[in-house]
Amino acid sequence: MSKSLIIVESPSKAKTINKYLGKDFIVEASVGHVKNLPKSKLGVDVDNNYASSYEVIAGKEVIVEKLKKLASEASKVYIATDPDREGEAIAYDIAEEIESENKNILRVLFHEITPNGIAEAMASPQKIDKNLVESQRARRAMDRVVGYKISPFLWKTIYYGLSAGRVQSVALRLICERESQIQKFTPAEYWSIVSEFKTAKSEPFLAKLFKVAGEDPVIKDGTTSSGYVTDIQKQSFIISDVQKKEVKRNPNPPFITSTMQQEAAGRLRLSAKRTMMLAQKLYEGIELGDEGAVGLITYMRTDSTRLSGDAVTALREYIFNNYGKEYLPKEARVFKKGKASQDAHEAIRPTSIKFTPKFVKKYLDKDMFALYELIWNRFVACQMSVATFEQVTVDITGGDYTFRATGSVPLFRGFLQVYDDVLEEKGIVDDEDPTSKIPASLAAHQAAQLVNIFPKQHFTKPPARFTESSLVKELEALGIGRPSTYAQIVNTILDRKYVEQQDRKLSATPLGMTVIKILVKSFPNVLNVKFTVLMEDELETIANGKNNYVQVMDDFYKPFIASLNHIDGEASKIKKSLQEDAGEACDLCGKPMIIKWGRYGQFKACTGYPTCKNRKPLNDETEKFQHMAGMKCKLCGGDLLVKGGPFGTFLGCSNYPTCKNTQPLTTGIKCPKCKDGDIIERKTRKRRFFYRCSNNTEENGTCDFISWDKPIHQACTQCGNPYLIQKSTKRKGDYLLCPECKEEFYVETERAIAV
Repeated sequence: MSKSLIIVESPSKAKTINKYLGKDFIVEASVGHVKNLPKSKLGVDVDNNYASSYEVIAGKEVIVEKLKKLASEASKVYIATDPDREGEAIAYDIAEEIESENKNILRVLFHEITPNGIAEAMASPQKIDKNLVESQRARRAMDRVVGYKISPFLWKTIYYGLSAGRVQSVALRLICERESQIQKFTPAEYWSIVSEFKTAKSEPFLAKLFKVAGEDPVIKDGTTSSGYVTDIQKQSFIISDVQKKEVKRNPNPPFITSTMQQEAAGRLRLSAKRTMMLAQKLYEGIELGDEGAVGLITYMRTDSTRLSGDAVTALREYIFNNYGKEYLPKEARVFKKGKASQDAHEAIRPTSIKFTPKFVKKYLDKDMFALYELIWNRFVACQMSVATFEQVTVDITGGDYTFRATGSVPLFRGFLQVYDDVLEEKGIVDDEDPTSKIPASLAAHQAAQLVNIFPKQHFTKPPARFTESSLVKELEALGIGRPSTYAQIVNTILDRKYVEQQDRKLSATPLGMTVIKILVKSFPNVLNVKFTVLMEDELETIANGKNNYVQVMDDFYKPFIASLNHIDGEASKIKKSLQEDAGEACDLCGKPMIIKWGRYGQFKACTGYPTCKNRKPLNDETEKFQHMAGMKCKLCGGDLLVKGGPFGTFLGCSNYPTCKNTQPLTTGIKCPKCKDGDIIERKTRKRRFFYRCSNNTEENGTCDFISWDKPIHQACTQCGNPYLIQKSTKRKGDYLLCPECKEEFYVETERAIAV
């Protein structure tokens, strides 16, 4: 009897699944997508119902042929790519390629890589969901149209090489608008007054000025504050009211993709991209000694807080046995479904309650363990009893002035025993409200002595810059993007240099601000939040079978192309509007200098171009370039600047044109042949990159090392060679190779495919 073939995305997942299924199955990996839209053309026929031209990805032909051969020999083919919209599209593409060899193709969804999870999935195979595929195709077509139509417009207006994205550009707009708010913000002065009181039976405590003559106090300056302070010091105070009430705090739901990314960023300082890579590995399988390879968490791309009945039952038993019955609610807690939730998968949780953090710690690296422990604690806490506090409010009154102190005392920690989400519990107190510790002996009508008074000056603060965490939260709240795209969105705008990240805060660069200025002005009806949310909703209607691909594409494309046709002829005017007077004359020909945009940022250029080709870096850019170079000119002693030319990046003297010294920019890797020079990147006249030794020049021809392979500053883990080279073949795809021992290292994809 012939074996059944199971196709998954990841080689590491294939290994784990193969262990559970045994000898009657062959498990093979597609290593992510096998087909994509062509790189060199649009690939979406806007005049023919937006038909998309998908083709086998270069380098994946060997994988496809292998899958075909295995399919021809198999009794059945189960396609078990990831259980999301992207995975469904991959499944469709694979089926399309292999159906000529085997028509008996089924779809299985592994929500968790465990014996039970795999057995359940194999027991209920299904057909590929065409609606999900069409929804993914529509999203991909929209993104391709925006990228291929708007990017050339940016080339015309700013410089060649820029790119735009349907969702990424909206995310960038949010960051840029926040940056504009910060730049325009004018701080306003205000004052607060906190006083220290005590009674005959109590220790001193703090209270904040709450009311003046029954109204909220408005203290705009020091003069007003001083007047209040003088008058307050004349008053006699009593405790006018003491209120106590029990307050309950419910635990948060288990993680979904967005909340996991937010908490991992805030608590563990992990980027969204890093978080998803770690989660992918936890999902696909970790070697746990005698247990073998085990998937430790459920699927990590989800927007649902739903938990399976079996998981809840096992968890409640764990809570009872390890914490006691008082920590276990009478009924299992069910969390409300979000409006935009697809609810296709469970929440992110441990696959088995037996894999405690203590048990798995020795098998995981630091970051992976920290993320797993976070997922574990959130999962356990979500089914534990509520935390209860006694909230105390004390009013102290004297004349027209009422001060208020508030605090809380924990009565029962409940879920906080496992997952502490209350900042005050960690000793972190808001400096705007210093009143938190209230003596237990306070009672109404007690006389209160004014011990000290503390007026404090404040200034209103601008809105905070987005972090990765808060941006993901905002995108989710607005309904922009999907769990599978949040990390990619952030990573894309960072890679494009539209945004910088410093101290975990995202700030728009001048380039990002300029790009958004042009996009918002030129495409107001397309690249805005409301339209993007509308398109996300329409994509959902395709997935739900309530709409079709062509209609949704029409709703997107018609307003888009109308905006593009309207503005395309204005590109030259927009480009000119971005130019600024540099406020100086050209030191070569005397004509005015202007500030222009180029590939390496803004620079000064002579208006006499092309007759005069003089250009200079901006003053405020000079230091950046000097820092990047960190070297002096060997001829005149001037600073060397990073420049770009027809044959690649190089170092040029800042005293140009007086000093015309140039030298190559090194990769930082020593030449393996002469051990003296550095490997440098150069470009042929046909714009093909190659790499040679810096000692291979007309002036210095002592070393003839040359290579077409790009060196990567990464040591070989097998032999210790200080660098690897980047390779790509049709059979193997993209990979890294050690030039010494020939060990191969495969590159992870955007979906964090481990091998």
